[in-house]
Amino acid sequence: MLKLFEHPLSPYVQKVKLALLEKGIPFETEMPNIFAGGGEEFAAANPRLEIPALVDGDVKVFDSTIILEYLEDKWPKPPMLPETPAERARVRMLEEICDTYYEAINWALYEIRYFKRAIGDLAATLTTRAGEQIASVNTRLERELRSRDWFNGAAVGWGDVSVLPAVNAAALNGFAPKEGSPLARWLDRMRARPSVQKVLASAAESMAGFEMLPQLVESGQFVREYRDHRLEWMLRSGGAQIVLDGMAKGNIRFSVELA
Repeated sequence: MLKLFEHPLSPYVQKVKLALLEKGIPFETEMPNIFAGGGEEFAAANPRLEIPALVDGDVKVFDSTIILEYLEDKWPKPPMLPETPAERARVRMLEEICDTYYEAINWALYEIRYFKRAIGDLAATLTTRAGEQIASVNTRLERELRSRDWFNGAAVGWGDVSVLPAVNAAALNGFAPKEGSPLARWLDRMRARPSVQKVLASAAESMAGFEMLPQLVESGQFVREYRDHRLEWMLRSGGAQIVLDGMAKGNIRFSVELA
């Protein structure tokens, strides 16, 4: 059976789990202790020590997009990609927007609201900025959705499992799509699917004990990864001091160097 190294709150993990469930592929999950090195099997599956990582017998695949491609290549039915090259490119671009732009906004909101990286005026400023960005990206997604029921077209697929984690997380953070809008109706339809309900229930369960996170971050026991688009968001949105403070306290990290 496939093994997926995961954390239920990761949007990249959620995307992969949704694809596995929609395709009906059996799998088991394991949450590695990344701060203790993650274990030999996890490190062998992803030398970057990031989730998700997939183990299929002797095959090891990391990066959520590459995992989706692997699943599509090995289990082509039911297909997650549209039929035409143009439509496939369209949903892959949706994935790219959500993975490298939208995710960073949601991640920053978690940093502020749950991890208390910022308080007072700075928290308010960053939250306002995040809300403006979410409104803009949701408007773009509205244009992409148009009159379709699903981002993939006639059926749920690659575009939908890629967009769902981002839009749902923003909604949970208080920035839901406009009520009655096509994007809001799409979100309701997605949330009604058994695959989505299972993934979101697992995410909700994993949030038990989150009230202790600010103390764990402050003490350096919980270290968050700042890389790529996340780091960029903080620097260009007014949170540069958060990065500097985190580096000084040792409670942020960057990508590991490959051995």
